Amino acid sequence: MLGSTHGSLTTDLRARVVACGEQPGPTVHGTAASEGDLDVSGRPLYAPVPDLDRFFRPESVAVIGASDAEGRPNTGITRQLIAWAERVGARLHPVHPHRSTVFGLPCATSVAQLPEAVDLAVLLVADPLPVIEELGQAKVRFAVAFASGFAETGEAGAAAQRRLAAAAERSGLRLLGPNTNLNAFERFRDDLEGPAIALITQSGHQGRPVFTLQELGIRLSHWAPTGNEADLETADFLSYFAGRPEVGAIACYVEGLKDGRSFLLAADRAARAGVPVVAVKVGRTETGARTAASHTGKLTGADQVVDAAMRQYGVIRVDGLDELQDTAALLARARTPRADGVVVYSISGGTGAHFADLATEAGLRMPALSPAKQDELHQWIPEYLNVANPVDNGGHPVGDWRGRKIIDAILADPAVGVLICPITGPFPPMSDKLAQDLVDAAETTDKLVCVVWGSPVGTEEAYRTTLLGSSRVATFRTFRNCVTAVRAYLDHHRFTAFYRSPFDEAPRSLSPSFRKAEALLRPGHRLSEHAAKQLLRAYGIRVPREQLVTSAAAAVRAAGLVGYPVVLKASAPRLAHKTELGLVKVALTSASQVRDTYRELTDIARYEGIELDGILVCQMVERGVEMFVGVTQDELFGPTVTVGLGGILVEVLRDSAVRVPPFGEEQARSMLAELRGRALLDGVRGGPPMDVDALVEVVLRVQRMALELGGDLTELDVNPLMVLPRGQGAVALDALAVCR
Repeated sequence: MLGSTHGSLTTDLRARVVACGEQPGPTVHGTAASEGDLDVSGRPLYAPVPDLDRFFRPESVAVIGASDAEGRPNTGITRQLIAWAERVGARLHPVHPHRSTVFGLPCATSVAQLPEAVDLAVLLVADPLPVIEELGQAKVRFAVAFASGFAETGEAGAAAQRRLAAAAERSGLRLLGPNTNLNAFERFRDDLEGPAIALITQSGHQGRPVFTLQELGIRLSHWAPTGNEADLETADFLSYFAGRPEVGAIACYVEGLKDGRSFLLAADRAARAGVPVVAVKVGRTETGARTAASHTGKLTGADQVVDAAMRQYGVIRVDGLDELQDTAALLARARTPRADGVVVYSISGGTGAHFADLATEAGLRMPALSPAKQDELHQWIPEYLNVANPVDNGGHPVGDWRGRKIIDAILADPAVGVLICPITGPFPPMSDKLAQDLVDAAETTDKLVCVVWGSPVGTEEAYRTTLLGSSRVATFRTFRNCVTAVRAYLDHHRFTAFYRSPFDEAPRSLSPSFRKAEALLRPGHRLSEHAAKQLLRAYGIRVPREQLVTSAAAAVRAAGLVGYPVVLKASAPRLAHKTELGLVKVALTSASQVRDTYRELTDIARYEGIELDGILVCQMVERGVEMFVGVTQDELFGPTVTVGLGGILVEVLRDSAVRVPPFGEEQARSMLAELRGRALLDGVRGGPPMDVDALVEVVLRVQRMALELGGDLTELDVNPLMVLPRGQGAVALDALAVCR
């Protein structure tokens, strides 16, 4: 097989990453989270792993509502469950109030009449609620509810689902569903070897493309169709699969998350174990989110937050089911990369150039082969053809002994970790010989060999037998899917090699700043700018020199203490957009200007019906880059921290990056790297570079505030945060805070 993804990044790739300025670190940093540990907001730092062994491999099964009457839907399901029980070695007990036997098996009339305690009960009834209570009395460990008509139908159904979940919790059993299906009881091939894909889907039909990978020789070990997730959810199966030795990758189709925190804890467990998670997550558009809600009754969440949270924990998000199957298959089977250099090798210069464009655009590193390596390749390839990368052999060398020599020479280059050969269509004997040489070479190397077979037919011998018959060659049907999978493969191993669990870095105790900040909160109110800045100051975030005054004379005295030039602003709890109302005046340089401006601002406020708590006389800060840092509450993940270009640009460009606390300095810096306007911080048109370290420190302090104040701080907007030239810090010029 292509081998396991488990293990650390190899020395070659680690050395290259360090050379690029990234510092490797241990996979666990600080104090490792353990069961029962809580962060400062009282949320768990550890993902409990449900023992699902007896769900997937029960010793005994009860089928409630079993039937053998022809034409009844339950009959086909009962027949399938009987066959599944035989395959896993489980004893099956039908349950039906009016039957003595079902398909020749003795039938109990009720749950209470079961001949033994059972591990799993499958409920083929329209209303599972009464049965759940009976199962609890019988000490059944797991139940599956197929019935629909719950949260996916609206509020009444959601209420019924909450009652069902409460009954399951009281009963002590774990419930899969409702609105699920039979996918967990499919027939899995047992003749395939190597690391397997474990599959989690909220829509059973959407998992079919991954399930059918078995017909191409890719092993599957489990399928969890979670449905509405009244109890057991995606996170439970993710945690369980991450610890299974046979699982090489986890593939997910997610319409919505039951609980964002649980999902991140499960993804963290997978990242610690080095098990890749590949997910299609519905909800990128409003239409997709609305449809998902009607299907499973799930919250899809703000997509930018979902996307960022997945990246934080190494979940590889793809868009299509074809990408899901190809990426999961590669990650499950491929060995750890020796290097991250990608070489494209083809029999056509046009093919190589086309693929190289796509690969480079996707961020794959395509190093030029060394002059010595190019000279070696020109032994077999005409001198007029390019062999720097991509490598164009001109066609003829692949038809004889030279073809294998070329492939081996490329793979021998220490800078090469991946060889990709796009074969746009069958052209025997060239394509057949090329495919065989690639397969043979892959058997002798620990580097990844990928082939793109571009023929739309797919029945060619070279494809069906030679390529798909190889456990070492990764075969794709499209350029795009190959590029997506290879990028995910390299990104995953780079990520896990340096992964530090955010939960290990999360604060366990409240900081001294918390008590100061807590006293400043006003439940149910928006804080004035002055009060919001006091909140920032409590957490060590720098604000301008300023005084809040209530008279023109006091304003003049304050200006003298603050130092000219000054800024005057109206300050009131419900005053969010001061500039639009003319309630901010800048660059005041004299006492007369301050006195007149004070009167002007109070007159405007009186006319607009705004009750001021005073006028702020502020130090004027210039010569920096305006940024913003904010906190919002996401209904799935709780507090989130956002950073981006500030001032009016925040609304015009919407150039921002978001993370879900907890996170450390590395993630804070990666947020800045995502911004399109990041270059402004480096200095433009001869200007000085800005104090990025100070900006990162503000982001981390705001994050600490978000963690400690939790839901009591529903919104914080520091805008603009003026980032000054390097070594001079960052100053919060304005702030808005809303309390729960």
